[in-house]
Amino acid sequence: MITNTELTQKGNVFPSKIISFSKDVDKIYFTTEDDVVLQITILRDSVLRFRYTTTGTFARELPYAITQHASIGYNELDIEEETSFYVITTSKLICKVSKKDLKIKLYDRADGSLINEDELGFHWEDSYEFGGNIVKMSKVSHDAESYYGLGDKPSHLNLKGKRFENWVTDSYAYGKDTDPIYKTIPFYTGLYNKKAYGIFFDNTFRSYFDFGQERRNVTSFWAQGGEMNYYFIYGPKMTDVVEYYTDLTGKPDLPPLWALGFHQCKWSYYPESKVKDIAAKFRELQIPCDAIYLDIDYMEGFRCFTWNKDYFPDPKRMVKELEEDGFKTVAIIDPGIKIDKDYWVFKEGLENDYFCKRADGPYVKGKVWPGECYFPDFTNPEVREWWSGLFKELIEDIGVKGIWNDMNEPAVMEVPNKTFPNDVRHNYDGDPCSHRKAHNIYGMQMARATHHGVKKFSHPKRPFVITRAAYSGTQRYTSTWTGDNIANWEHLWIANIQVQRMAMSGFSFAGSDIGGFAEQPHGELFTRWIQLGTFHPFFRVHSSGDHGDQEPWTFDEDVTDIVRKFIEFRYQLLPYLYTAFWDYTEKGVPLIQSLVMYDQEDGNTHYRTDEFIYGNKILVCPVLEPNAKGRRMYVPRGEWYNFWTDEKIKGGKEMWVDADIDSMPIFIKEGSIIPKYPVQQHVDEKKIEEIVLDIYYKEGKENSQFFDDSHDGYEYTRGRFCLRTFKLTGRKDQLIIQQHKEGTFASDCKKFKLQIHGLPFEIKNIQLDNQTKSLEHLQINGCLTMIIEENFAELDLNAK
Repeated sequence: MITNTELTQKGNVFPSKIISFSKDVDKIYFTTEDDVVLQITILRDSVLRFRYTTTGTFARELPYAITQHASIGYNELDIEEETSFYVITTSKLICKVSKKDLKIKLYDRADGSLINEDELGFHWEDSYEFGGNIVKMSKVSHDAESYYGLGDKPSHLNLKGKRFENWVTDSYAYGKDTDPIYKTIPFYTGLYNKKAYGIFFDNTFRSYFDFGQERRNVTSFWAQGGEMNYYFIYGPKMTDVVEYYTDLTGKPDLPPLWALGFHQCKWSYYPESKVKDIAAKFRELQIPCDAIYLDIDYMEGFRCFTWNKDYFPDPKRMVKELEEDGFKTVAIIDPGIKIDKDYWVFKEGLENDYFCKRADGPYVKGKVWPGECYFPDFTNPEVREWWSGLFKELIEDIGVKGIWNDMNEPAVMEVPNKTFPNDVRHNYDGDPCSHRKAHNIYGMQMARATHHGVKKFSHPKRPFVITRAAYSGTQRYTSTWTGDNIANWEHLWIANIQVQRMAMSGFSFAGSDIGGFAEQPHGELFTRWIQLGTFHPFFRVHSSGDHGDQEPWTFDEDVTDIVRKFIEFRYQLLPYLYTAFWDYTEKGVPLIQSLVMYDQEDGNTHYRTDEFIYGNKILVCPVLEPNAKGRRMYVPRGEWYNFWTDEKIKGGKEMWVDADIDSMPIFIKEGSIIPKYPVQQHVDEKKIEEIVLDIYYKEGKENSQFFDDSHDGYEYTRGRFCLRTFKLTGRKDQLIIQQHKEGTFASDCKKFKLQIHGLPFEIKNIQLDNQTKSLEHLQINGCLTMIIEENFAELDLNAK
C-alpha cells in the first residue's frame, strides 16, 4: 500500500514544464518536456475532466462508469495564456494550469473564490512488480474542509481525517470502520467555505483516498495502475454535485412500485411448504408484504438456474400461487458455476470458453457454495449476452419477478485474499487485462448482464435486480443492500450511515438487512430497525438461518403490532416515495439527504450522522440505543410539524424528542403536501379511488408534487403518467392550494381527502374552482378534513 509519506520520497516522478498547448473542440491538451500530456475535457460549465498520460498518448477508453446519456455542453469557453498559467474559463469555473508543473487551481467564476487546488498535484511511480504506473494526486486540504461519499464505508459520515481503500471485498460480519467492504464508489464531495465540489476518480484498479489522515493539510488519492483520470464537479450546492455525478454515471429506470414495498428474506426458505406458510402468516396477521426471497437452497446442489425438485416440485405453480396472493418471488443467482460435466450451464460455458482463466492458460477455480466452480468473465460482451439469455426459464417461463446477485465481488472461499488471484485474465470488452484492473467492476458487469436478462424476459414489465458488489454507475442496473451485517445496536447505526452515504454517492436505491444478517436480534432492536427501514428506499428483512427466525411475528405481540404499524405506514407513504423516485430517475435527486446536504451552510450539520431527510419534506431520526424513551436530535432550520402531535417547532437547534418503543422522531416540513394511500396488504391490492393529501400549513409559498402511473411497464416513458404539482400559498387568514397536471395517465383516483394541519384561523369561506362550497364539507377529527374532486384547479380557504 502506498502511503502519503512516500509521496515525498525518492521514486516519485513529477511533470516538467509545459512546452505546447492545443485545443480540439471541448478538449484542451498540455504537453510537457518529458512527454506528459494533460487532457482537460469541458463536459459542462461546472464539470471538467482531467486525464493524464506519461507516455504521450492515451489508452483506449472503456468508461464502464460513465453513461452515454450524460448531459454535456457548455455555455462559455475561453482560454488565455498568462505569464505563469493557462487560464480556462467557463460560465461557472476558472481553471488555472501551471506552466511550470501542470498543477491545477479551480475558482468560482461568480466571485473568484478558490474552490480546490493541487498540492503536489499529479505524479507517479513505476510499478516494477506489474508494469505501468502507480498514479497519484494530492490536493490542499483547507481548515474546516469536510468530505463525504465513497459509497458503503461503515464510518462516520464526515470522512475528514480518515483513509480508505477501494477494493470490492466480501466482508461477512464487518464492523464499524471495517475497510474495504462490498462496493467501490471512488467519488467524494468536498465542502469548503460553504461551497461544494465533487471528485470522481474513475480508475478501476485498487485505489486509496486519504482525507488528511497522514498529513493534516493534504487530501490525496492514488491507484496501483491505470491512468490518473478524474472528474471535477462544482455545485456550489451538495445536491447539485450529487445530481451532476449521478447524471454522469447514470440514472436508473423507475422501478415497479412493488419493489418499494416490504420484502421478507432468509437464508433459506425451503421447502415449498415453508414458503407458503410464511406467505400465509403475513396475510393472516395482516402485515403488508410484496416479495418473498429464495436463497441458494432452492437450487439443485447450489447450481445456478436449477431447482431442487424435492423442495420445489413445481416451481411455476408455486410462483403463480404466490403471485395470486400478492407475493412476488425473488431468486438468488451467484457467479460461481459448479464444475460438473452433466450441468448444462457449465457445459455451455466450457464449450464457448466463457470462463475466466489464469495468466498461463488454465481456468481459475474457486470454492463457493456448490463446491469447486468456474466463473464467467462478465467483462466479455459475448459472455454477458449469454448470461442474460440464461434467465428465460426463471423469468419468462416460471414467473420469478426479481433476481438477487450475491457473492459477486467475486467472493471465493478458503483463500487468503477472498477473491481471484491478481494474474486472472479478463476480456475487458476487447482490451484484455488482469484481475487487478477488472476486479472492482466484476460485480457491476454481472449485475449489468443480469439486468439485461431480467429486463428482456420481464418485458413489458420492469425488471428488479439487487446486487451486493458495485462500482460507480451500477445504479443504472440494480438496487443494492449493505451486505452481511450483525444484529446489534452498532450495526443499526452503521445501516443508517451507509444508506445515507450511498444516496450521496449517486446510489439511492439501497437498504440494509433489517434486524441483522448474523446473530439474532431481540424484539426492541428489531423494532427500531424496522422503523429505520421504513424510510430506506429498499425495505427488506434478511437473516441467516443459523441464528433463528426473524419474521415480524417472531418476537412478541407488542413487537408484531408496532412492526405492523410501521410497515403499514410505509405502504401509506408509497406515493410520496414513488414521486421521490421519479425525481431521482429524472434529475438524479437523491432519495435521502443527510442534514449537511439539506443545509450545508449550517455548520452544525457537517458532523451530524443520525438525522436525514426522506424525499425532500420528511425529517427522520432513528432511535439507535436500547431502552430509550426518546432522544436528542438536531432539527434543521425552518419550521417543522411533529408528525405524531402536529406541534409546530422552529428548527436550527438540538432538542429532546419523545419516542417510546412504538414511536420515532418524524417531522414534516411546513408547507408540504404529502400524498398517502390507504393501507394495502400488497401493492395494487385495492382499486384506490380516494387518496389522502396531508397538508401542512405555512405562511408563505411551497410546492409539492405527486407522480403516478400504472406502477409497472414503460408507458410512463411515452407520456402515460400523471404529474401533479401542488402550489401552496398561506397567509394569516387564507390558504390557497392550486393544482397543475401533466401527462395523459388517468388513475383510478376520483377524490382527494384533504387533511389540513396547523391552520391558524377559522374557515368562514370555501371557494373551489371559483364556486362557493358549504362549510358542511369540513370535518374536525384531529385536523380539518374535507373531500374534493381529484381534478380541482384551485381551492381557497379563508377567514373572510
